[in-house]
Amino acid sequence: MTNKLPVIKIKAQSNHHAIFLMLTALMLFIMILVFSQGYWRQYQLVLIFIYLTSLVIFITGLAKYLQPKYSLCLNPQGIRYQHSYGHWQVNWQQIQRIALMNESLGFIQVQLPYIGIRLKHLSTLAKQISPRLANRLIHEQRPLLAFAIQQQLISLEQSQLNFEPFQLSSGESLIGPLAAFLHHSTVLHQAFGYHLFLPETALDRELNEFCTLLKQCMQSSVEYS
Repeated sequence: MTNKLPVIKIKAQSNHHAIFLMLTALMLFIMILVFSQGYWRQYQLVLIFIYLTSLVIFITGLAKYLQPKYSLCLNPQGIRYQHSYGHWQVNWQQIQRIALMNESLGFIQVQLPYIGIRLKHLSTLAKQISPRLANRLIHEQRPLLAFAIQQQLISLEQSQLNFEPFQLSSGESLIGPLAAFLHHSTVLHQAFGYHLFLPETALDRELNEFCTLLKQCMQSSVEYS
């Protein structure tokens, strides 16, 4: 692969304004301390409400601040997804399809807030995702399972956590969170046709624009390989 493909680092929109939120919360807290002198009994409920509000704002800002600086890295080799619980990465050659998730809800077409990635072989992901993130994604993607059940794409039984060993194409048997995640990905693939899902909150632009960017990167990797 040549070096003609740039490295593109994506900073999630959901992580913006972290410092602003924390500073706002601190200012509110300082205002409470100053104003409460002599007025505590008179405005006790109001001051407690403002205090709790500032605490929530600070925790929200801190959570954003502690997220990885970049949620995604697109490079000549492939995609790397960064999460506070770990990461996964796949090469462009391992990807079969990238697409928006447009699903039918009765007579209405709805766009789910994800970009779907279908792999050529799910087994390749086993060594390319951290166990902590694998375990976390199972819980974060419960809304996808709920939607699939609602639309009768899978059964309620299929949506349950599967702790059985997962058999890789190499013959190796996986256990633990990685096995549970691969079973989970298999079920989602049956429902939607994809194994990996990039949430809209991890992107820095509209779903349509980002999906186009991913497709262009994948196409470029083929042309320059």
